[in-house]
Amino acid sequence: MAIAKRPSTEMGQRLFEYAAAPEATDHLKIADSYALFVGGRFVEPHSRRRFATVNPATEETLSEVAEADETDVDRAVTAAADAFRSWSRLSGAKRARYIFRLSRLMQERARELAVLETMDGGKPIKESRDVDVPLAAAHFFYYAGWADKLEWAFPNRRPRPLGVAAQVIPWNFPLLMLAWKIAPALAAGNTVVLKPAETTPLSALAFADICQQADLPPGVVNIVTGAGSTGAAVVGHPGVRKVAFTGSTEVGKQIQRATAGSGKHLTLELGGKAANIVFEDAPLDQAIEGIVNGIYFNQGHVCCAGSRLLVQESIVEPLLAKLKSRLGTLRVGDPLDKNTDVGAINSRAQLEKIEGLVNSGIEEGAEIYQPECHLPERGYWFRPTIFTNVAQSYRIAREEIFGPVLSVLTFRTPDEAVEKANNTPYGLSAGVWTDKGSRILWLVERMRAGVVWANTFNRFDPTSPFGGYKESGFGREGGLHGLAAYVELN
Repeated sequence: MAIAKRPSTEMGQRLFEYAAAPEATDHLKIADSYALFVGGRFVEPHSRRRFATVNPATEETLSEVAEADETDVDRAVTAAADAFRSWSRLSGAKRARYIFRLSRLMQERARELAVLETMDGGKPIKESRDVDVPLAAAHFFYYAGWADKLEWAFPNRRPRPLGVAAQVIPWNFPLLMLAWKIAPALAAGNTVVLKPAETTPLSALAFADICQQADLPPGVVNIVTGAGSTGAAVVGHPGVRKVAFTGSTEVGKQIQRATAGSGKHLTLELGGKAANIVFEDAPLDQAIEGIVNGIYFNQGHVCCAGSRLLVQESIVEPLLAKLKSRLGTLRVGDPLDKNTDVGAINSRAQLEKIEGLVNSGIEEGAEIYQPECHLPERGYWFRPTIFTNVAQSYRIAREEIFGPVLSVLTFRTPDEAVEKANNTPYGLSAGVWTDKGSRILWLVERMRAGVVWANTFNRFDPTSPFGGYKESGFGREGGLHGLAAYVELN
């Protein structure tokens, strides 16, 4: 009888070593400086001020970008208002051709956009390449299809464009948030003044070049760069009829106060503290991948991140064992390496915020776990982190960390799970992991969250609306709901 030789323990424990697989950057040309995009061309700022945009993985300056002041913003809004007169009168079919052209050009320049997004923001190239850029192009495709069908989108109503839309977007998904806002605005016949985040302006400026390449009529899209004062000037301009903001709850409240009584239409997509709920009948291996995707995707820089993990008590030990093992396989490092799972934190300020909240969790008594991993010497980095023995009163369970930090809590019954999931000022998203469809429907009916994923997490589609309740904002982006935010219905 032949006896098979067992592999040695050393061989069984050996881990695969990944050779570096860096994405090439020689096809990408980043200018030494960028101007503002107003009236269909790049113009120097009235302010004469510029600021640096930095690669968070290397701390190297990528470019100097113009900082718009109130005069620059006024020029942009005036250009958008002038363009609105003709753009709003174009037939829907003609507007659709321009929007389709924008989408096709984004696809043609996908590699360039993905590398630019990664270098400017720090996210892994595989996420920029496989998620951000394709989804951004898909949003333009989707809304181009609605541009000549507005009467079917809103039957028995007469949809009319609002006018100039002021749009302020965050740094975590610059190109995707641009698409979420610009695509429906243009399809409905509005014109746009967009202000990207000061730490990630380059993909928006690349989109300005795409607008020129697509021969988009001058003034239909205007892009002004700068910090918070520039955004405040855009939002507060009297020529603006619609304001769309994605960002922090604190700034969202300031915008709501500033626009109150002005007659401006407003949508806000703000922060979140999503609960990812795992029941004892859930497929654990599948749930582990969903948990990892829910909180460590884009370094946790996701408003709908599943940052609170609620686990049924009977399975907490095996789930944590599997989760810690999986964290040990995550690769943290160069965002341009195709093997990287967790890239660089977007900025030094954000890194300091994450470190401060993590220290508060330790001081309040939670137990921290971080896998061993080598962090580069330069750049802004933070290890994937798990906190256990977390009470609902701890800051790490209440405040949005916006980083790769997971707080684990437990529950015994479905009622307790719902109570803990809803025990937050936010209401943007949630996740449920269970084998029972009836339980999913029962939970969704009771959870106060704009989006609830079942046996998956962080799945997006242009046809599906996204938005929150409570301090996560109001209004929806995506689908027909996102289009409705840019029309007046009579």
